[in-house]
Amino acid sequence: MRTWAVRPDQTPPTTLEAFAARFRLALHDEVPPVTLSGITMDSRAVRPGDLYVGVPGARFHGATFAADAVERGAVAILTDAAGLVDATASGVPVLVTVESPRVLVGEMAAWLYRTDRHAPQLFGMTGTNGKTSTAHFLDSVLRQLGRSTGLSSSAERRIGSEVVVSSMTTPESPELHALIARMREAGVDAAIVEVSAHALTRHRVDGLVFDVVGFTNLSQDHLDDYADMDEYFAAKLELFSPAHSRRAVVSLDTPAGATVVARAGVPVSTITSIDGASADWTVSVTDEQPSFTAFTLRHRDLGELSTRVPVIGSHMAANGGLAIAMLVESGIALSAIDDALRRDGGITASLPGRAVQVPVPGGPAVYVDSGHTAQAFAKTLEAVRHLTAGRVIMVAGANGDRDQSKRPDMGREAALGSDLLIITDHQPRSEDPATIREAVLAGARAAKPAGDIREIAAPEEAIRVAVREATAADTILWAGLAEKDYRDVAGVKVPFSVLDETRAALAEAGWV
Repeated sequence: MRTWAVRPDQTPPTTLEAFAARFRLALHDEVPPVTLSGITMDSRAVRPGDLYVGVPGARFHGATFAADAVERGAVAILTDAAGLVDATASGVPVLVTVESPRVLVGEMAAWLYRTDRHAPQLFGMTGTNGKTSTAHFLDSVLRQLGRSTGLSSSAERRIGSEVVVSSMTTPESPELHALIARMREAGVDAAIVEVSAHALTRHRVDGLVFDVVGFTNLSQDHLDDYADMDEYFAAKLELFSPAHSRRAVVSLDTPAGATVVARAGVPVSTITSIDGASADWTVSVTDEQPSFTAFTLRHRDLGELSTRVPVIGSHMAANGGLAIAMLVESGIALSAIDDALRRDGGITASLPGRAVQVPVPGGPAVYVDSGHTAQAFAKTLEAVRHLTAGRVIMVAGANGDRDQSKRPDMGREAALGSDLLIITDHQPRSEDPATIREAVLAGARAAKPAGDIREIAAPEEAIRVAVREATAADTILWAGLAEKDYRDVAGVKVPFSVLDETRAALAEAGWV
């Protein structure tokens, strides 16, 4: 397992003079010949031969760290007028741009790493919910077809079978281009990138043109960073322009899908899982079991296939159908995909943190899930309800330092979809955890005044209460923290595992 950041082993050398000429940049002073071998916006990730790009940040200007970058091996600095003094003081050649360096750096990285000319087939995913699941379904089906794949999602980065550690949904553009260049070196012929709204607003996918992009849905999120839903949606729409993609598959399952189709600047195919709705592709669920969801995918002209995804929920079937439709739109025959999925018994993806089942022989069904939006709560609870003979017990909470306006909606959906709801702490970060719980509880109690809704601050105790309350006919869903090995409390990463705590609670109650 590698740690971030990944670079190609070989980068064609480029002189600073040629680089400056290509992007019409003036060198601040006359300089001796310099050769560039990489580019980065993170002074901590600098390698010898790098161009360090100092951009304005939330608290500091990146040029403040120019000296640190030079100490690590940076041979030149790119910055704006505000960073010129610090950059010049570093003692290496300085390139100055009138525009924000962030606007230019994606194209620069593409040119330096040659990803604008030599890249694997590229698939991009955006939407509020379902991006990660669809990305992993794409990756799985491609591998089942014998392709060598690369993946960049919020859950995982991977180059073939090599896993790369990172924390950002979409890495900064220099790191993303370096990752794709490394994939190319490793023989990857298809790469999937999860594209967040922030990635588009902050130019993280600049310089990439995806062969096929997909849109899942739109619901409230990230209003801590965007003024309103229109601004948030507008950020995502940028992916459906010729600057970023060649064609698209768009889900019509939320009203935003029709807007994407109307505004897209590239050819679009449509897909829906809503009964009676019209689209090029339709997804129909045929069976739901605790370990899989089966569905049939039909195209109005190309035919159909029937398969399954190894996770619960009609929304997951919709994501699986979207992934297959994207592959067909990329030029892969539907019949070839059908043959591979029949051979393997369905899509064989492993989805980190998505409705992970904790085996409890003879006991309640138990799932942990990483969903942290109101829509994610609603969809997963709906899937759980279909499979539950008894009560649905939910343990839920919200994260700190994120969109506060969505917390009451999360509480509302959690209350409406469960029979017993326990609100607990997740990752409060710098916020007061009691304030976070209060907002979620307000939405829950307003939606279900007579409901069994409890507040238990400590998540270790919350899951134990849920387990003690459960019978063999019930289902427990713990949403929001799956696959984490810590909780961020007041800036301290406290070791914590949802899966370990769940298993411990089940053992203490005698279920396991």
